[in-house]
Amino acid sequence: MPLSLRIDLPAGRLGPGKVELMEHIAREGSLAAAARAMGMSYKRAWELLSALNAMFEQPVAVTLPGRNVGGGTQLTPFGERVVALYRAAERRAAQAS
Repeated sequence: MPLSLRIDLPAGRLGPGKVELMEHIAREGSLAAAARAMGMSYKRAWELLSALNAMFEQPVAVTLPGRNVGGGTQLTPFGERVVALYRAAERRAAQAS
């Protein structure tokens, strides 16, 4: 059984689903495309991203205007760091178990 790491923060919980969503946003450049890749509704993805952005003092992702021309959703440098730190903690926890 694979290890599942969840980190309880004062403003919410960071776990594998939210981190995977951020990784898909980084790859796809779009919240809608990230949601499709994960098999979830856009509404659910939006709720998770909103919760993530509220969890920290800095946003993990930003939405760029322009639906068909240059728009989309991008991880911020802070969001990229959150993903990297989470994956590093996950690797360390797996090695320790």
